[in-house]
Amino acid sequence: MRLPQTRGARAATSLTVLGVLVTANLVLGPSSGPRGHGAVDPGGAASQRAARHQGPRPVIVTRAAWGAQTVSTAPAARYAPTVRAAVVHHTSTPNGYDCASVPATLRDLYAGHAHGRDWDDIGYNFLVDACGTIYEGRAGGVDRAVVGAHTKGFNEGTVGIAAIGTFSQGVRVPEPMIDAIARLVAWKLDPSGADPRGTVTLVSTSGESRFPEGTAAVLPVVGGHTDGYATRCPGAALYARLPDISARAARLQRR
Repeated sequence: MRLPQTRGARAATSLTVLGVLVTANLVLGPSSGPRGHGAVDPGGAASQRAARHQGPRPVIVTRAAWGAQTVSTAPAARYAPTVRAAVVHHTSTPNGYDCASVPATLRDLYAGHAHGRDWDDIGYNFLVDACGTIYEGRAGGVDRAVVGAHTKGFNEGTVGIAAIGTFSQGVRVPEPMIDAIARLVAWKLDPSGADPRGTVTLVSTSGESRFPEGTAAVLPVVGGHTDGYATRCPGAALYARLPDISARAARLQRR
């Protein structure tokens, strides 16, 4: 027969249990989550450090909104582990356009890339117009590291951003366009990666680039198409603004 505990015995038992709980908490820490596995804190110090160097997500016009088609035989999108660099282009289309006409321009570019060049889709990941509007380019998800078809040898781990227009020497590059490219760069670059004003080492995947296949090339984190491939793209005027874009992106990333 179980005898009733005295008040002193009950107190001693409570202290013993409390001691066990305190000891367990010291060993295990806070709530360890389901099945005793340590839970990863999504707002931990490492996450906070990374988030500190990511610019805010800009407004992006979707493919559906500008009327992108889909090539039925196109393979699924490919992804890189992260976006390590930005490659800036120009589309070599006429300047002085009404920004309301841009969706039609994008559909023409899409047709030329997807069908005329057999790239299955538009090559650039994003396009930016003179009014500073950012458009989703290649399919696969704007928030993912989609491998584009915008620069031979260095599509892996880069984001291809095309300025809509032609920006050869002496042409004025619209400020809204510069600002939008900087905001896009600040958001898309890996926040744990290199400073936008610095350089990054990328391995060439094509001998048609400026670097033989397999060569480790040191390139600007925010560079022009011409840095990795023999071309005049993105035009001398836009290329001259890349340091400004890099600096703006760095400020947005609070570096």
